[in-house]
Amino acid sequence: MRKITLVVWTIISLHTVFAQGNRVEDLLNFELAHTQVIPIKDNQADRQYELYVKLPEGYSENDTIEYPVIYYTDAVWHIEILSAATEFLIEDVILVGISWQKDNNEELVNEIGEHVSRYRDYSIQKSSNPEHQAKFQRGQASKHLTFIRTDVITYVENNYRTDPNNRSYFGYSMGGKFGAYILLSQPETFKNYILGSPGLNIPAFADLNAKATNDLNANVFISYGDLEKELGQHAEAFITMLKNRKDESLLLEHVVIKGSHQTAFPMTGVRSVTWLSNLTKD
Repeated sequence: MRKITLVVWTIISLHTVFAQGNRVEDLLNFELAHTQVIPIKDNQADRQYELYVKLPEGYSENDTIEYPVIYYTDAVWHIEILSAATEFLIEDVILVGISWQKDNNEELVNEIGEHVSRYRDYSIQKSSNPEHQAKFQRGQASKHLTFIRTDVITYVENNYRTDPNNRSYFGYSMGGKFGAYILLSQPETFKNYILGSPGLNIPAFADLNAKATNDLNANVFISYGDLEKELGQHAEAFITMLKNRKDESLLLEHVVIKGSHQTAFPMTGVRSVTWLSNLTKD
């Protein structure tokens, strides 16, 4: 196991350090406290990922406590906001970030970026464009969910003191859509779902909803930015769909946050963790 190392770059610090004659490689390296990077394999698909596991302060001393766990996708993008929010709002929680595929096609990574696997892993439908489908292999959310249930959660619960009845999921954008898929296809995977600005294809999710005949037994937080007009309409349709289930086991929290798809994210992280912290107090 190795600690996760993050590199912070700011224009101000670059200017200051260069003025002092220091080298680029000396700039502001720091470690995120209590956090480990753990390689993990998707055994079904033969793909390599990483888990970013942050343990609460005092984890090693309090060896009788079983901790709730927040699992989240797009780990590199979300680790800092969730780490900061939980540090102040839910101290006794384990964070588990799930990375993008690490051993992906190098040419595709160079063309699209390290996040390219999210288009495959978080989507529930294939692309109607054959060339696009061949490149991104969309529509493999079910396989990625199997990886999370079979490999990720099993590893975490076998190696850390966790409360298996208190798992939460955090996803934003495509990660939020993936969370909505989990909620309707295998809702027992998590107890709490945070779906930030999910880009939802309503006909596809209506089909999933129709097949989900049992109670969902979940707490769900859904948010979007007030400037996300089309996405907001789809989110509202999804919320209405959930309400029409008349499922008394479903607790639904709906929040509209000021901002666009990009600028609404930080407040989504804070507001959703606040909501989650209040659930633990009830």
